[in-house]
Amino acid sequence: MQMTTFDATKQSLIEVLGEAAIGKLQLPDFQRGWVWDDEHIRDLLASVSRAFPIGAVMLLEAGGREVRFKTRPIEGVSEARMQAERLILDGQQRLTSLFQSLMSGKPVETRDAKGKPLKRWYYIDMKAALDPNTDRIDAIVGVPEDKVIRGSFGREIELDLSTPEKEYENEFFPISQIANPKAWRLGYHQYWGFEQEKVQRFDRFEDEVLDAFTHFQVPVIALKKEVPKEAVCLVFEKVNTGGVSLTVFELLTATYAADNFELRKDWEERRRRIHRERVLSEVASTDFLQAVTLVSTYEQRRSQEAEGLPNPSVVSCKRRDILKLSCAEYQRWADPVEEGFRRAARFLHRERVFDSKFLPYNTQLIPLAALLTVLGKRADDQGVHDKLVRWYWCGVFGELYGSATETRFARDLPEVLDWIDGGPEPRTVEDANFAPERLLTLQTRRSAAYRGIYVMLLREGAKDFRTGEESSLQTYFDESIDIHHIFPRKWCADHGIEDRLCNSIVNKTPLTARTNRIVGGRAPSDYLSSLERNHGVAPHRLDENLRSHLIEPQHIRNDDFESFFEARSKALLDVIQKAMGKTLERDPTEDWVVDPDEAEDDIE
Repeated sequence: MQMTTFDATKQSLIEVLGEAAIGKLQLPDFQRGWVWDDEHIRDLLASVSRAFPIGAVMLLEAGGREVRFKTRPIEGVSEARMQAERLILDGQQRLTSLFQSLMSGKPVETRDAKGKPLKRWYYIDMKAALDPNTDRIDAIVGVPEDKVIRGSFGREIELDLSTPEKEYENEFFPISQIANPKAWRLGYHQYWGFEQEKVQRFDRFEDEVLDAFTHFQVPVIALKKEVPKEAVCLVFEKVNTGGVSLTVFELLTATYAADNFELRKDWEERRRRIHRERVLSEVASTDFLQAVTLVSTYEQRRSQEAEGLPNPSVVSCKRRDILKLSCAEYQRWADPVEEGFRRAARFLHRERVFDSKFLPYNTQLIPLAALLTVLGKRADDQGVHDKLVRWYWCGVFGELYGSATETRFARDLPEVLDWIDGGPEPRTVEDANFAPERLLTLQTRRSAAYRGIYVMLLREGAKDFRTGEESSLQTYFDESIDIHHIFPRKWCADHGIEDRLCNSIVNKTPLTARTNRIVGGRAPSDYLSSLERNHGVAPHRLDENLRSHLIEPQHIRNDDFESFFEARSKALLDVIQKAMGKTLERDPTEDWVVDPDEAEDDIE
């Protein structure tokens, strides 16, 4: 029978805050510092003062074998005197605000509505709190660190609570005294000479307001220490509606900290090195962890198979697998995987992918880096490289990395490596297909296949119309190469060309910024003449440049959009077919250019 992983109970608020004060209750280190604004804190204090519910808190028993986190006291506790017995998963903001207000003995760190940092002491206006016509939040007053509220740009004192006597005089009870109000109560009575009216007022205030704090019960959901790390991550993400969203990286950071390893610092150093390559500038911490986990689980499986162990572990990089990645395994593979990402950048440069803006899939970088990590220098062998290239472009034009990617990653690594060693084609190659009519719906760079075709043109040696230069890593950025229309949009609009045809990838190509300014909004015949006349491009050289873009020169010299579109569509399909290493399902004698109104929108 499945045992429950949590207990649900209630606990005195004062008792919970007392545990936080001595360190029995702490925060896991992945919980970032969080400061509620003054309005939130006053509203919270008002709710407790009226015994209104403030929501449950979720705690985790410390000391689990699988879930070990570095811990820290909540904000306001200078030093934990005891080892943590429970950790706060949900309720950090509420408990921290209440602890600082009631027990810290220091002004509360907060901020105003505009985010400006403030330090506030909180008081309850006794008369206002007992007035049934006053909203309780209006009886909760935050005062500056010196306990003096000033008006008229600081020239007039509106409320002075800077001494206990002035607190008694104004009948403002300091919330910092709620846990132990006896001394303040005695001082108040002595200040007023035990005047009957004041004694009765305080008694009523204690019954109606202070007792709400001292008797307040907090609903507590306590996760048992045996709960798996994945469950902690899932639970935290479901309940944590404020603060910083928890990721597997945050959990591993806290876990590895228990082994005195600073994952965040390690990643930041790697991130700076990896991001020097512009094509890798979007690689995130979770991408890196997935690649490390892929390689680690693959090597574990391979080792188990070599030993003849039954039921070897699976290759995977899902959340649960990353969370199982030990600190030792991370340290073993982090350097090789970082090098794998750098090899991935070199691989992409050879394929003419220079910029993350035109990287077809960021997600495909993960299995690519893992493959290159395992292969090492072997990836430079021509036969190995050719298979990697084919796998890569099948993934791009098959548009296979948009969803359920972790499953495909886990298949790619062993299947591509097996294929390289003479095994069957991996499923990514087998599954890939590109429908000819897809060209009509590739309208923006949001689509992987759109970016892929742009890169493919660079790969095929597209020469700039004006300079005749092919793109290299240096010229790509120096010349500001980007994708531009061949038949300009203005010309298309003036000649009744459908937007979907005009804006299709078929009518776009990589050009330098300067060449695109020459193109402008003019007819192709006009800007080609300008290139020949004003920029000294010989007609036969210009035709050669056009053909390198898979453009039939005569079609655009005659401003014949229909012939241009059909010929270039077929040429692009031939290039895609070649890159994928498979025949696309189409009849070359059939006019496949469907009515654009029947084409599906590009919704990626």
